[in-house]
Amino acid sequence: MSGKPKAQSRMKRDKKDEESSGNLYAHLDKTSVLQEARAFNETPINARKCSLILTKLLYIIQQGESIGRTEATEAFFAVTKLWQSKDANLRRLVYLVVKELSNISDDVIIVTSSLTKDMTGREDVYRPASIRALCRITDTGMLQTIERYMKQAIVDRNGSVSSAAIVSSTHLMKKSSEVVRRWANEVQEAVSSDNHMVQYHALGLLYHIRCNDRLAVNKLVQKFSKNSLRSPYAVCYLIRIAARCLVEDDQPDSSMFTFIESSLRHKSEMVVYEAASAIVSLPHTTSAELQPAIAVLQLFCSSPKAALRFAAVRTLNKVAMAHPTAVMSCNVDLEKLITDSNRSIATLAITTLLKTGAESSVERLMQQISGFVNEISDEFKIVVVDAIRSLCSRYPRKHAVMMPFLAKMLRNDGSFEYKKAIVETIIAIIEENPDAKTAGLAHLCEFIEDCEHDNLSTRVLHLLGREAPKTPNPSSYIRFIYNRVILESTKVRAAAVTALAKFGAQCVDLRKSIQVLLRRCLLDSDDEVRDRATFYLKMLTEAGESVIHNFILDGLQISPSGLERAVLDYLKSGNYSAPFDLRIVPVSTQALSQPEKLEPYAAQLAAIPEIAKLGPVFKSGTRIALTESIAEYTVHLIKHTFANAIVLQFECKNTMNDQLLLDVSVELEDPESEWQPSGSIEIPKLPYGEAQSAYTILEFPESGAISGSLGAILKFKVMDVDPTSGEPDSEDTYDQTYVLEEVEIAVSDSIQAVSKSSFASAWEALGEDSAREETFQLSTVDTIPEAVKKIAEILGLSPCERSDRVGEGKTQHTVLLSGIFRGGYDVLSKATVAIDPSDNSINMNIIIRSTEPLVSDLVISAVV
Repeated sequence: MSGKPKAQSRMKRDKKDEESSGNLYAHLDKTSVLQEARAFNETPINARKCSLILTKLLYIIQQGESIGRTEATEAFFAVTKLWQSKDANLRRLVYLVVKELSNISDDVIIVTSSLTKDMTGREDVYRPASIRALCRITDTGMLQTIERYMKQAIVDRNGSVSSAAIVSSTHLMKKSSEVVRRWANEVQEAVSSDNHMVQYHALGLLYHIRCNDRLAVNKLVQKFSKNSLRSPYAVCYLIRIAARCLVEDDQPDSSMFTFIESSLRHKSEMVVYEAASAIVSLPHTTSAELQPAIAVLQLFCSSPKAALRFAAVRTLNKVAMAHPTAVMSCNVDLEKLITDSNRSIATLAITTLLKTGAESSVERLMQQISGFVNEISDEFKIVVVDAIRSLCSRYPRKHAVMMPFLAKMLRNDGSFEYKKAIVETIIAIIEENPDAKTAGLAHLCEFIEDCEHDNLSTRVLHLLGREAPKTPNPSSYIRFIYNRVILESTKVRAAAVTALAKFGAQCVDLRKSIQVLLRRCLLDSDDEVRDRATFYLKMLTEAGESVIHNFILDGLQISPSGLERAVLDYLKSGNYSAPFDLRIVPVSTQALSQPEKLEPYAAQLAAIPEIAKLGPVFKSGTRIALTESIAEYTVHLIKHTFANAIVLQFECKNTMNDQLLLDVSVELEDPESEWQPSGSIEIPKLPYGEAQSAYTILEFPESGAISGSLGAILKFKVMDVDPTSGEPDSEDTYDQTYVLEEVEIAVSDSIQAVSKSSFASAWEALGEDSAREETFQLSTVDTIPEAVKKIAEILGLSPCERSDRVGEGKTQHTVLLSGIFRGGYDVLSKATVAIDPSDNSINMNIIIRSTEPLVSDLVISAVV
C-alpha cells in the first residue's frame, strides 16, 4: 500500500516540474553532461540511459554551447563504444552525435570502417543514417575510397538509402565537385526511380552537376519536360530550373515557357500552383501569357483547402502590384474571400482589391478591414500598409480617407518594422501629393511625441527639417521639434538640432527665434549635440545666404573614400603653395551617414599607371553594348570621366572556342578630327570564354567640345587553337578587324546628377551673370512627361523637389534640375515645357546657371 502514495507523489512532482520549466533540457550544464558520457564505457551498455545522455549532448550542441576540442574528442571516443549495442534507436542517435562532433573533434576518421560496414550491411534502418554520417566526416582525400559504395547506394532499391546517398552527394559537391560529377550516370538512373523523393533529389543533384554548363541545363529541361516525371516534387523543381533559364538566358527557349504553361494542367495541385507562380514571376510577360496562370489562381481562390486559397490570394496580391489590370478578372472571387474565417486570407484579399478595385470601392474596403485589423499579425498589417501606399499613388484624392486610418494604426502597439512601414507610407504620400503635406506632417508630429524607436524619430525629424519650412505656417512645427531636444536620447536630440537649423536657414523671419533655441542647446550634456548647435548658431549668426545654403541645407556631397584619396595625394605631392581644392574630390549622391557604395571600377582603374595619373574618377557610366549579344566577339563600353580626360573601357569577350585573340585593341576615328586618343592599353591575350578590357584615353579637345560621335573598329590577331584543349594548332597568326557600333560622347558624361534639397536658395545664390537661356521645339517627344524625362537624360541632371512629376492634364510644366560639372562646378537648370495649342507640338524654354559661365555655355550648346 505504501508504494501507491510514493508513485502518486512522484507523478505530482514530475507534473510540477513540467509545468514550472516546460523543457526538460532547459537547465543543462555542459560539464555534468560530459561527465555523464562516461556511462558509455560501462558494460553491459544501458541503451535507455545512453540514449538520454546522447539527447542531452545533442541539445547543448544545438544551443550553441562551446565545447573544447579536447572535451569533444573524449566524448567522441566514448560514443564510439556504443557501436557494440544493437539497439536501433541508440545507433541512430550515435550517427547524429558523430555528425555533430566531427567538426570539433580530432581523429574522427577512425569510425570510417564502422560506418562503411553499416552502410553496406543488411540492416536498412542503419544504412541511410550511416551514409549521412560517413559523408560528413569524409574529406576530399578519402572520398575516392568510398566512391564505389556511394555509386551503389545512389541506385539502391531502398528509397531511403538512395535519397540519403543523393542528398549527401549534393553536400559533397562543395568539397569535391569533380569526384561527384563522375557519378552522373548513376544519378541519371536514379531520376528514373519510382520513388518520388528519390526522383526529386536525383534531379536536384543532376542540376547541380550541370549548372555551370548552360547548354547541358537546357538539354536537361527539354529531356525531362518530354519524359513526364512521376514525382510532383521533381516536376516543381524542373519548373524552377526552367524559369531560371528563362530569366538568365539572353535569348530564352520558347519550349521552356511552353513546358511551364503545360504544367498548369498537371493532376497535382502543387505542380499547378508552382507553374502559375513561376509564370507570374517571370519578367516582361505579356497579359496574354499571364492569363492562363491568373485563371488557375482564380480557381484556387474557391478551393475548400485553406492552404490553396492562401497561396492563390498571396500570389495574386504580388501580381497586382505589377499587373493590376490582369487581376481585375478575379475581383468577384476576391470579394467572397473578404469574409473568410482565416484572417490572413481575408487581409490579402482586401489588400489585393485595394490595388485592383475601382476608386468608388475604397471607402467600403477600408471599413471592412478596420473591423479586424487588430486581430491580424504585424506581418499582414504591413501588407495592408503597402496596399494603401500603392492605392494612394493610383488615387491621390483618396488621401483624406487613408491618412486618418494610417494615423490610427500608428497609435496602436506594434513592432518596429510595422511602425516603419506606416511612417514610410505617410512620407511617400506627403512627397507624392502636396495636398496631403499638412495633414501628414501633423500626424507625424503627434507620433514622435510618444515614439520609442530612435531611428523613426530621426527619420521624421529629417523630413520636418526639409518639408515643414515650405508649409504656410512653419512656426507651428517648432514646438514638436524642440520637445525632442529636451526629452529624447542623444541621437534624437542631435537630429532635432539639425532640423531647427534648417528652419532657420529657410525661414528668415524665424531665424532670431531659432538662434535663441540653439543657444539653449549649447548646454546639452552630449558633445555631439553641443557641437552641432555651436556650428549651426555660428552659421546662422555670421554667414551669408550662400554659405548657409551650402553648409546647412545641402552639405557636402562628396565620396568619403574619394576625399581620403585626394587628401593623401595632396600630402604626398609635398607642394603646399596652393590650397587643397575640394572640387577635385569625386561627388556622391549618398548621404555621408549611409554606408558608402564602392565604385565598381575605381580599384581596377587605379591599378593601371597610365590611368591612375589622371586623378580621381569623376563619373563612371553604365555598360553599353557595341555588338549583338550573339556576335562572335562581344564588346561593351564603359565611359569613365576624369577632370581633363575621358577613358573608354572596352570590355571584350571571345565566344569562338577555336580561336585565341592576340593584341586586342579598339581603333577610334572622329570625322570632326576633334577627339584624338592620347594613349591606349590593349589586351595581350584573349582566350575563349574570358572577358578582358582594353582602354583608350581621350583628352577633352581645346575647342571646348564635350560631345561627339566616334567610329570604332575592333582590331586583333587570330591564332587557331584546338576547341577542346585550347592548345594552339600552330604559331601562325593573321590580322582581323570587326566593326563596332559608334561611340557616343554626350554632355551627360561630364555631369554628375546631384539633387539640391532647396533649389530656390541655390538658384538665387548663383545669380544671373552666368545664366544662359534658349527656346526650341522638341520633335522627338509627344507628351510633357516624355519631354521632362528626355531633357533630364540629355543633360545628365537630377530632378529636384519632385518636379519631374507631371500632373494629369497639364499643358505646361516646369522641371528643376541640378548637378555638378566635372571640375566641381554646380549646374542648375529650369526647363519649362509647354504644348502649343495650334499644332500640339512640344516647346521648351531652358535656363542654365552655373558657378562658371563657360560651363553654362558648354551645357546650353550641347542641348541646342
